[in-house]
Amino acid sequence: MNIKNVMVIGAGQMGSGIAEVFAMKGYHVFLCDQTVAQAETGKESIAKRLGRLVEKGVQSQEEIDAALERLETVGTLDTAAKADIVIEAATEHVDTKKQIFIAVDQYVKNETILATNTSSLPITDLASVTTSPERVIGMHFMNPVPRMKLVEIIRGLATDDNVFLAVNDLAHKLEKVPVTVEDFPGFVSNRILMPMINEAIFTLYEGVASAEDIDTVMKLGMNHPMGPLTLADFIGLDTCLAIMNVLHEGFGDDKYRPCPLLKKYVQAGWFGRKTGRGFFVYE
Repeated sequence: MNIKNVMVIGAGQMGSGIAEVFAMKGYHVFLCDQTVAQAETGKESIAKRLGRLVEKGVQSQEEIDAALERLETVGTLDTAAKADIVIEAATEHVDTKKQIFIAVDQYVKNETILATNTSSLPITDLASVTTSPERVIGMHFMNPVPRMKLVEIIRGLATDDNVFLAVNDLAHKLEKVPVTVEDFPGFVSNRILMPMINEAIFTLYEGVASAEDIDTVMKLGMNHPMGPLTLADFIGLDTCLAIMNVLHEGFGDDKYRPCPLLKKYVQAGWFGRKTGRGFFVYE
């Protein structure tokens, strides 16, 4: 399968990162959001990140200009008709993602791959709303996408072998390391990571130690590059809560129940870095 044109739906942190990686590797990218203005904001964030690469001497200005030229912003889903693969990177809510797949399904070519960057939701369930579940697959990039090598590749119950092989090959062409994962809630990465973060929040909630000290223990004692509470703020506490809810509901096991403090912070709108406040305060 010859993939040249890529559509990324969602111009936020993950979507813009995915679009950046594809554009830098020579693919024509349609970066889509609810409006062209929102997509343009995503492109501007990409331009800023790439500009820093020029300042550091990692990339030439000509290479960056060429990549940005390959990145086209759009505000409607009908552009999916031009794509060889569509990658959904919207918020981690099942109804939102299903609505996107239902809408995109009416525009895409018969051979177009429908991929989702979901970090926890079952691929089989998302594929069920399309007319061709055999072409739906999970392609879970890690954050920040340009720097992180891992991509979890998740097959749904009906995913075609050729779709899996094409996406696996695509990950290699992006110089990523694909790992095949079965279709269970949270896959591997977040099934392990999120309960650890949730337990760190419980530790704070129960007054065992301060946020700073909890992170220091994990950094200096476990050699983690970032403490779990700082990492939660970086991911977004709303996203952490959404994933914990998926794990809790998907497995029906109370070991995955979200900490009440996490729920309270999300209710307060304290999502972490993107809102300026989470477990830490960001200027």
